[in-house]
Amino acid sequence: MVEALADLPKVEKLSSRVIRVLGGNPSKFTLQGTNTYIVGQGAQRILIDTGEGKPEWIASLKRVLSAEDITISHALLSHWHHDHTQGVPDLLAHSPSTAVHKRDPQPDWHDIADGQTFATEGATLRAYFSPGHTTDHMAFVLDEEDAMFTADNVLGQGTAVFEDLAVYMASLDGMATQFTGRAYPGHGPVIADGPAKVREYIAHRKQRERQVLDVLGEEREGGWTAMDIVKVIYKDYPESLWAPAAAGVVQILRKLEGEGKVVREGEAWKLAGTGTGKPAL
Repeated sequence: MVEALADLPKVEKLSSRVIRVLGGNPSKFTLQGTNTYIVGQGAQRILIDTGEGKPEWIASLKRVLSAEDITISHALLSHWHHDHTQGVPDLLAHSPSTAVHKRDPQPDWHDIADGQTFATEGATLRAYFSPGHTTDHMAFVLDEEDAMFTADNVLGQGTAVFEDLAVYMASLDGMATQFTGRAYPGHGPVIADGPAKVREYIAHRKQRERQVLDVLGEEREGGWTAMDIVKVIYKDYPESLWAPAAAGVVQILRKLEGEGKVVREGEAWKLAGTGTGKPAL
């Protein structure tokens, strides 16, 4: 992340049925902080994600609930990362009757199935299983706005990290077909054209993959390590970003290895194939 972050208020009404409450945890990893969303239009609403347990978040949430005279019937957790789940104890201390849902849930929580719907007055949310960032990652389609809460697969600024690139790419391909409106990301500002941003993410990942293949196509005795590749592709980026970039390059290399396009020799990587400088078909 090298671009300047947009200024986001702690609480903002984003539409007639969506209120964003920042998690109070800004950092280089969470951008302005984790986005949590209150969804619906009636007295009982649905909360998406809970931040990481910062006092500022629960204080902001309580103020909104009091000002709007509303309660939270269900809390939907997009994935297991601590900056999305560790606010649950504070939420339940304030609202013990709230039902907590997450794929692969903890004890006393409820599971989320792909395609499961959660309805409240003015809002219907459909869960869309979208692993890649994590194995349990869920996005949520808001039918009334034809919008999607993309969680950490697609961010409002910058690009996302992932555990498995091949799985992540398949999820992005699917996400792009599920909605036509806004994207409400897990971090960063609202994205006006959500599917366009998803397609931009797909194009960016494919570009990086092509760059890795191009570097490997240059002969180098002993092959290329991930950091060697980073120093070529990311040479114009601050060196402080090279280590996380190397982790992303390793993910690309593993995907290409699974496709039979590259081979690993110790810590080094080379193109697979015939010695022509081209990947095997």
